Amino acid sequence: MSEAERPAVDIGRVLGGRPDDDPARQSGLMDLLGVAAVLLDAEGRVVLWSPQAEELYGYTAEEALGQFAAQLLVGEEHWDWVIKKFAEVMATGQSWGGTFPVRRKDGGTRLVELRNMRLQDDRGDFYALGLGTDSPTLHEVERDVALSTRLISQSPIGIAILDPDLRYMAVNPALERMHGIPMQDHLGHHYREIMQDTKFETPETAMREVLDTGVPLIDQSTIVGHSPADPEPRLHAWTISVYRLEDTQGRVLGVAELVTDVTERYQSTREATATRRRLALLADGSARIGTTLDVAQTARELADVTVPELADVVSVDVLDSVIDEHRPSTHVGPAFFRALALKAAYPTDAHEAADPPGHIAAYDDDRVATRCVRTGRPILIPHADGKDLTRIARDDHAATLLARAGVHSYMAVPLIARATVLGFLGLTRARDPRPFDEDDLAIATELASRTAVCIDNARAHQSVRNAAETLQRSLLPHHPPHLPGLQIASRYQPAQAAYEIGGDWYDVLPLGGDRTALVVGDVMGSGIDAAAAMGRLRTATAAFAGLDLDPTRVLEQLDTITSGLEQYIATCLYAAYDPHRGECHIANAGHLPPVLVRRGNHPQLLDLPTGTPLGVGGVLFEATTVSLSPGDQLVLYTDGLVETRHHPIDERLDTLLRVLDAPDCPLEETCDRLLDDLRQPDDHDDVALLIARAQSFASTGTRRPH
Repeated sequence: MSEAERPAVDIGRVLGGRPDDDPARQSGLMDLLGVAAVLLDAEGRVVLWSPQAEELYGYTAEEALGQFAAQLLVGEEHWDWVIKKFAEVMATGQSWGGTFPVRRKDGGTRLVELRNMRLQDDRGDFYALGLGTDSPTLHEVERDVALSTRLISQSPIGIAILDPDLRYMAVNPALERMHGIPMQDHLGHHYREIMQDTKFETPETAMREVLDTGVPLIDQSTIVGHSPADPEPRLHAWTISVYRLEDTQGRVLGVAELVTDVTERYQSTREATATRRRLALLADGSARIGTTLDVAQTARELADVTVPELADVVSVDVLDSVIDEHRPSTHVGPAFFRALALKAAYPTDAHEAADPPGHIAAYDDDRVATRCVRTGRPILIPHADGKDLTRIARDDHAATLLARAGVHSYMAVPLIARATVLGFLGLTRARDPRPFDEDDLAIATELASRTAVCIDNARAHQSVRNAAETLQRSLLPHHPPHLPGLQIASRYQPAQAAYEIGGDWYDVLPLGGDRTALVVGDVMGSGIDAAAAMGRLRTATAAFAGLDLDPTRVLEQLDTITSGLEQYIATCLYAAYDPHRGECHIANAGHLPPVLVRRGNHPQLLDLPTGTPLGVGGVLFEATTVSLSPGDQLVLYTDGLVETRHHPIDERLDTLLRVLDAPDCPLEETCDRLLDDLRQPDDHDDVALLIARAQSFASTGTRRPH
C-alpha cells in the first residue's frame, strides 16, 4: 500500500471498537451529501420515500408513494433502459450504480449519483433500494477529499490530528520521518507519550489553549533538538503551528499540529548571528586593547574583551624571559610563565586552577602551554577529557580543579609579535555548553595577535622609559640637609601615558650668605636626548649659582648654553632666597608663574615679567623681589601639573589655586594633594614640583658665611 493510500484515521482504534450513537458526535458528512433513500417493490412502485428524497427530487412522500418510479423520475426516452436495469437487479441481486439524469417535479433534470441494490424481507419478498445524492456535490466532496489526502500525504510539513484529549488520531508520512516513529505507533497515544522531552511542554500547553479558545497559533514555538530518525545526532529546528478542528456544525473534533523543519533557516540565522558576534568582538578588541603602554594593563584588556563573550575563564601569560631579560629562554625542559591577567565570568574552581597575576610558574614540556609557545601554533581541544585536563593544568591539583569545574573545551593561542613568541592566551569553557570550534579559534588568534603587538610595544616602551627615567632621576638633586630659613618638599612624576619621559627638572642650591637658589625648568621634547639636555642645563645652573650671580645673569648664561643645543629650547624659573632680609629675587625665562601662599590669605599667582624661553639668544631678563614672612610658601612647578588637552590653562591655574587654598599642612602632604587632584592617568607630560616654606631664621641654627 502506498503512502497516499494509507487510511488517515484508524476508526476502530479511535472509538475503541464500540458503536457511537451520540447525536453530538455524529458526522455531518452524510448531512452534507443529503443522501436520499427510495424503496421500490418488485413491480417498481415506490413504497418508502425519505425526506432527503423529497429535497432531492422535489416530490413529497404523498405524491411519490404508490407511483411507478420510472414514470415518476425518468423521462420517456430512458424508460426501456431503466426497466431493464431494474429487472437485472431484482433477478440477479447484483447492485448497480452510476450517474443518471433524474426528472424533478418542476420539470427540470438533475444529475444524481445512484446506488441500487436488492433487499429481501423475512417473507422472502424482494425490494429495490435506491440511494441517491446530488452528483455535483458528491464530486466536489470527492475532489476535496482527494486533494486533501494528496496534500497531506505528500506535504513536506509534518501534520498530526489529535483528539480533544491530545491523543493521536492521524499522522502523515512527513511527521513519521521527523519523529522516526511509525504511524501505527502514534495512533491512540497521548502527545507527551511520543514527545517526551521537557521542551515539548510548551507545544502541549499551546494545544490546550487552542482547544479552549479556538485561536490558532502560527509558528509560535521553535523547538531545537535531535530527531530519533537520525542515525547520528544532528541538531534540528522545528516550528510548530496549531489550529482547532471543527465539523460543519461547529463541534470540536480536536487540533491539527503542523510541524515545519526550519533547520537550514535556523542554522543560517545562527551563522549570521555568530558572524555579527565575531565582528563585534573584533571591533570591541580593536577599541579596548592597547589603550596604554602598560604590559599588565594590556593583558587585562584582552581578558575583559574575551570574557564572557568568548570563554568562561581566560588567562594571559607571558614567558618570564620576555619580562626578565636576565632569565634565558629555553627550548627544552620546563617553560617559565609569568601570569599577567586572569578573569572568570563567574566564581569557579577553574579560576583557582590558573596562576594568579604576578605569579611565576613552571610548566613541563608535555603541557599544552609549553607546546603552544615552543611551536608557535594554537592548540584547539574541542572536547577535553581527563587526559586533556592533565596536559592543560600546571599540576595534578589544578587538573582536579578543572575537572570539578566542568571544563570541557579549551584553546591555547600563542602571543606572537614580530616573529617572536611572547606567551599564550588560554581560554576555557565550562558552564557554556558549546565546544570551541575553528571560528572561535580564528577570533582568539586575531585578538591574541593584536594584543601581542601591543604587549611588545609596551615592553619596548618600558625598556626605553626605564632607561630615560633612570637617567633623569640620577640627574635630579637630593635636598641639602641644611637650608637656612627654608623648609623644602619636592616631587618628580613621569608622564602617565607618554611613550618617553620629558625634560622637567628642579634644583635646590645652597648659596653664600645663607641664601638658597630654587630652580624649576622644562626642556621642550622628550626621551633620553631631552633628559641629557636637562642634565647639562642643571649642571650649568649649579655652576653659575656657585659664582653667586644675580638671577638675571644666571638665566642669560643658561640662554647662551641652550642656544648651542641644536633644536632645543627650555623654560626656567630661578629664585634666590635671602633669609636675613626675608626676600626672594625671582627671574623668569618663559615659565609659568609661581604661586605665593601667604598665611591667612588666598593663594595668588605672582605677577612676574614672563621673559622669553632659553635658547632664543641675546635676550635680557628682569628680576622681581618678593618678600616672604615665616609660614609663607612659594610653589614652583612645570607645565605638566596644570596643562591638559581638554581644559583652558586659565581654568587649570584656578584649580591649582583652589587646591592650595587649604589650611596649613605638612609640605609633603601638599605635594601629594597637588598631584592627586591635578594629574590624570592619561597625562602626556611629566611634572617637577618644588615647594619652599619660609621659616624663622633664628630657628635654623648657625649662619653660613659669605
